[in-house]
Amino acid sequence: MPTIYDFDAQSITGQPVKLADYQGQVLLIVNTASQCGFTPQFKGLQALHEQYGGKGLTVLGFPSNEFGGQDPGANEEIASFCEMNYGVSFPMMAKIEVNGKAAHPLYQWLKAEKPGLLGIEAIKWNFTKFLVGKDGRVLKRYAPQDAPEKMAADIEAALKG
Repeated sequence: MPTIYDFDAQSITGQPVKLADYQGQVLLIVNTASQCGFTPQFKGLQALHEQYGGKGLTVLGFPSNEFGGQDPGANEEIASFCEMNYGVSFPMMAKIEVNGKAAHPLYQWLKAEKPGLLGIEAIKWNFTKFLVGKDGRVLKRYAPQDAPEKMAADIEAALKG
């Protein structure tokens, strides 16, 4: 049975990232976009990173241009935007696809682990979030409209678990 630690990604600066490097941590995986109505959630995600980062939480952002073309920039532009506008200091990955045949293998696995409401796997929009426990298994999936600050209790429970 695979866990998140079986996957690799690429950082927004082009470096390979082994998700196994995050073993034993709680992860919040988010598909992001710079020009979305939910883009202000970067502020809440950064706040979670600051509040729980030292306790074992890592937020990982995965930009995607899949929904409404709301992240058209190059990886460098996205990184600059996130840092300048929201002070993002949590790890951002290179832009990926989250649905369809070209979906990143990590997202294929996340969707299969927590299909969402009515058993539908597809990511519906930007800022869908997955909480992953210290054991590398998906604990919960959150809808785009779920504000990051409302996840604090689940994150605290995962950090204790």
